[in-house]
Amino acid sequence: MKTAKLTLDDWAVELPVTVGSEGEVGIGIQKLRAQTGAITLDSGYGNTGSCESEITFIDGEKGILRYRGYSIEDLAQNATFLEVAYLLVFGKLPSEDQLSGFNSELTKHSLLHEDMKKFFEGYPPNAPPMSVLSTIVASLSAYYAPGENEAELQLNIVRLLAKLKTVAAFSYKKSIGQPYIYPRNDLGYCADFLHMMFAVPSEDYTVSPLVAKTLDMLLILHADHEQNCSTSTVRMVGSSDANLFASISAGISALSGPLHGGANTAVINMLEKIQADGGNVRKYVELAQDKTSDFRLMGFGHRVYKNFDPRARVIKDLTHSVLEELGVDDPLLDIALKLERIALEEDYFVDRKLYPNVDFYSGILYRAMGIPTNMFTVMFSIGRLPGWIAQWMEMKNDPGKRIYRPRQIYTGPTEQKWVSIDDR
Repeated sequence: MKTAKLTLDDWAVELPVTVGSEGEVGIGIQKLRAQTGAITLDSGYGNTGSCESEITFIDGEKGILRYRGYSIEDLAQNATFLEVAYLLVFGKLPSEDQLSGFNSELTKHSLLHEDMKKFFEGYPPNAPPMSVLSTIVASLSAYYAPGENEAELQLNIVRLLAKLKTVAAFSYKKSIGQPYIYPRNDLGYCADFLHMMFAVPSEDYTVSPLVAKTLDMLLILHADHEQNCSTSTVRMVGSSDANLFASISAGISALSGPLHGGANTAVINMLEKIQADGGNVRKYVELAQDKTSDFRLMGFGHRVYKNFDPRARVIKDLTHSVLEELGVDDPLLDIALKLERIALEEDYFVDRKLYPNVDFYSGILYRAMGIPTNMFTVMFSIGRLPGWIAQWMEMKNDPGKRIYRPRQIYTGPTEQKWVSIDDR
């Protein structure tokens, strides 16, 4: 086995090296503290591998994203979201019979227990949809067995995948004061969600096939993204043997943070700011290049991808065709397209590889589809759910599983003597 050597004072420690199937190298430090008394310090875990995983591979330098070996481009072009969900959760693409059965199970379990409507009634109308989503998912463990055997666990996986879109749509209806629309068995996964979101009892509503197909692709693009904040949260909570519902609820809460799941919302907020200031795109492009300005263009570049975000490549052309086919007349989207053109053509952005990312295009598409900004992160959650489940299952089935317990470097005061309250 290949090893790395670490020297510290008089210590020289041989550390095992693990090489992944795509050539990634990890130095094992499991015995570092026992052998030297020292630990590693890596704020934010940016250089720390918390697990070995067979689910998602990312090469940020080359702009590669694969789910279980399948490129995101190939899946987005050829698969449906349910096929990708099956692939992530069960490890392989489904046969025709498996996919049909999977779809039937999701359809059968898409209803919520009627008592759960009382939960929605208890929230104020302005309750953030992500807060509602997180708490309702956590509450599912009060209605269903936690999944202590394989059959119960498989059923809970289906329940979560089936019900999350219903919970999401109900949370939106609650926020606008409209009656809940129940799931329909004759509609596909995305069409059913759109119907629950936008239909009203007194009117006929037909789901646009184009919008349903576009949403299906957006969910595929967000289905997993390696060990990000919310995924690591799901694994960490699950490592304590917390049930699937509690672990996913924690992941939703992590995703609700603006630094994680709020990127496409930030894109729309930025576009609104530019519009409110007269729509002068050139002014804000110059501000973004001014080091003394605190203005930042949102939706350009990516922390992981040092090249073009592969997910953005997939939906770049789709965004333009969808806007054209829907005939959307929206000044914010006009501003977005002007920004896109500048970012793809001008040297400042090209040289720094500040290309539009998936959040830029997904924000534009969600707005064009009529989905309100406060629901963007909810959409992200629906897409990410299969990845969270797959990661939770992989953690649970790891024979070397341990409860997550990071270390720290203490920097507080050294030992102090107690002082009575009269002498303080």
